[in-house]
Amino acid sequence: MGVRGLHGFVGSSCPHICMVVNFKELAEHHRSRHPGGTPTIVVDAMCCLRYWYTPESWICGGQWREYFSSLREFVKTFTAVGIKLIFFFDGMVEQSKRDEWVKRRLKNNREIAKIFHYIKSHREQPGRNMFFIPSGLAIFTQFALKALGQETLCSLQEADYEVASYGLRNNCLGILGEDTDYLIYDTCPYFSISELSLDSLDTVMLCREKLCQSLGLSLSDLPLLACLLGNDIIPEGMFESFRYKCLSSYTSVKENFDKKGNIILAVADHICKVLRLHQGEKKLEEMLPLGPNKALFYKGMASYLLPGQKSPWFFQKPKGVVTLDKQVLSMSSDPKSKQEVPVCTHPESKQEVPMCTDPESKQEVPLCTHPESKQEVPIYTDPESKQEVPMCTHPESKEEVTMYTDPESKQEVPLCTHPESKQKLPVGMDPEFNLEAPLCTNPEIKQEDPVNMGPEVKQQITMVSDPEILKVARAHHVQAESYLVYNVMSSGEVECSNSLEDAMDQALPSQAFVYRPVRQRVYSLLLGDGRGGASTCPTVKEWFVYSGNPLRQPDLVRPLQMNIPGGTPSLKLLWLGQEAGLQAQRLDTLLACFDLSFSREELQVVESPFQALCCLLIYLFVQVDTLCLEDLHAFIAQALCLEGKTTMELADLQYRSWYLVQKMRSLRVSTSVVKRPQVQPP
Repeated sequence: MGVRGLHGFVGSSCPHICMVVNFKELAEHHRSRHPGGTPTIVVDAMCCLRYWYTPESWICGGQWREYFSSLREFVKTFTAVGIKLIFFFDGMVEQSKRDEWVKRRLKNNREIAKIFHYIKSHREQPGRNMFFIPSGLAIFTQFALKALGQETLCSLQEADYEVASYGLRNNCLGILGEDTDYLIYDTCPYFSISELSLDSLDTVMLCREKLCQSLGLSLSDLPLLACLLGNDIIPEGMFESFRYKCLSSYTSVKENFDKKGNIILAVADHICKVLRLHQGEKKLEEMLPLGPNKALFYKGMASYLLPGQKSPWFFQKPKGVVTLDKQVLSMSSDPKSKQEVPVCTHPESKQEVPMCTDPESKQEVPLCTHPESKQEVPIYTDPESKQEVPMCTHPESKEEVTMYTDPESKQEVPLCTHPESKQKLPVGMDPEFNLEAPLCTNPEIKQEDPVNMGPEVKQQITMVSDPEILKVARAHHVQAESYLVYNVMSSGEVECSNSLEDAMDQALPSQAFVYRPVRQRVYSLLLGDGRGGASTCPTVKEWFVYSGNPLRQPDLVRPLQMNIPGGTPSLKLLWLGQEAGLQAQRLDTLLACFDLSFSREELQVVESPFQALCCLLIYLFVQVDTLCLEDLHAFIAQALCLEGKTTMELADLQYRSWYLVQKMRSLRVSTSVVKRPQVQPP
């Protein structure tokens, strides 16, 4: 994750950037500087899963009580020294990072294949060097932390931006994670989770100021360096030839540095000695070989700008003034950064506003003030036609939305129409089923604060027309109380990462296929709005990892009709209703998602803690005909017999090496259990 090669460079070539610090001492210093304030650390939880999960039997997983105990100890240690923790989890994958997400999933597939090959060859579990995070661990961690009373948030984009933004806005003590992007953001200090000693609360702080000093750069240059080296948005190969040209002309090559280290020094040297000479006189595309990747490059640069921040590398012109149709741009001096910052003057309002990238939308666009609403409105410039189009409207505006096709990405981008425009809202065409699905606007989304509204989710086109129910789903998503529900309702696109599944074993289907019928019924519930059934619902794009899926494009999954007595109820009724007897209707809906309405009476006889387990096992054995009675006995025994065991007793359980090989089939089955879809309403 993060900037290519930067982690190794910092560790081997610039060790002075890494400073050993103590959280207890930092907290005391923070309190002395901010009387009455609580020292707060923002935790990138996805980076910490490997640190938290310590059980030896990581192949089979399932050590809930042990894992919960580990998390409780982690929280208790920081609470004891007066430090508050805020946990962030990834809630979606941004479109700009989809290619990188696919690349990592395919790499994980190869790692999983090696794990199963090792098990078959050695008849034992691999060592920690082949460790792979057990299926579903991130979701279970969210619920565990909430059970421990911790503030747990799920992002509306990849979490690193929201983590950095939250840390900056709330003057936090620092960020705890393992991602070199945190060295690039101009935010609060960045601490390494992998170097954390929980006993002493010592860890390593990676100092971005010392990194700049070593490279001869300023903080505002770091996003440019990150993009030239490659990150999650900019492919590493995009500037490969450029980097080697920098290296060939670099005169201070250090023999004790490896090749990647010297490349980073050479690129930084080029920024300092060549690009900076023309800063403010030439555009970056005139100084760098951007070619057709200009839009992607600027998007990568803008992805590091937090709310209120500006980049001196944006919108440079030689004479300081440029006219964009009816707007006049000029250069204004920023007293803090001492850099000239472009501003634009609207021809009617005569008010100057910064001409910088909107950090929340991450669109590389100028900000101009609408003459009537007095709200900043980004202007998008088509790279080909040079035509400018307003990209947003006032939050309370009832104006209709049009679609713009980006010539670089070939993707449709929602654009709000000019007040005088009469363009109509297009419909989403499903390429497989040829269904027209109306895309709806949600004017309330624009009013949210940056920590709750990320760059790529700040769009007004949604799959659900009811703004009230969408707001409820969004709130529960942010509070980590539901999973994938809001993504389905807002964008109609979801993803599921790798599972510990043996691609060579054809006896058991992938969990992606086992639970697809459940997901299809859930989709009809979320998108049908209780009217017209599944036939009127738009299809959902699924990026699910399974054997043989190259992930070149999403699977288009059509919702399935649910069979519920009296018809499918609306989400507003299920989620917000207070009527008597509604709980029974919710149970009917849940069973209908699993197509188990016929088992209602039998399930009601079972004790409530085991109703969900029985529901799941019935579904599995109906859906997968290759499961046998021994598989059923294994799951029931685990649920009934291990309940009374203490954490220490569970940790001391020993398994013979042959058991792992004999039960490899159960590993696949257990993966299906933990990867089950969560269909409970928020």
